[in-house]
Amino acid sequence: MRVSIDRKTIEVVRGDITDQVTEAIVNAANNHLWMGAGVAGAIKRKGGDEIEREAVTQGPIEVGEAILTSGGKLKARYVIHAAAMGQDLRTDINKIRMATHNSLVLADKHQIASVSIPALGTGVGGFSIFHCAKIMITEAVEFLQNTRYVYHIRFVLFDEQSFDAFHQELELQFSAKRH
Repeated sequence: MRVSIDRKTIEVVRGDITDQVTEAIVNAANNHLWMGAGVAGAIKRKGGDEIEREAVTQGPIEVGEAILTSGGKLKARYVIHAAAMGQDLRTDINKIRMATHNSLVLADKHQIASVSIPALGTGVGGFSIFHCAKIMITEAVEFLQNTRYVYHIRFVLFDEQSFDAFHQELELQFSAKRH
């Protein structure tokens, strides 16, 4: 599903974040920026150890913050590491909201036009995919109304339930805006 906001787009697709052809992909990171399991592990396996080495030299960061590294061997030029949780592996509404927002602000600052983002905090963090979808899509919609450079945000969901949650939330928010 794809919707437009002021000639910019938000898209929800099912797939593998490491295969995305966008200028940047977002890593669901911890605040020490170690890349072990889940999305981070997949990015490290496909993109190479240099992504983690580059990230760790910029950490630790505050939960909710984001940093930028190269994309290593990935199709994406950059990886934005969004710290949606700390070492306790817990997250919440504010951490996910801030990590999403700060990822997009960082992309805009670096004049990155297209960004692919996974669901943050729903794997190891254990956060509800439905609440996550609402938070992240709301942030993306608000952000696209004020950005200078980011014109395409793609939410990339690995499994059917996550895809359905984001698809339904995007549909819900845009059907409400039309009425």
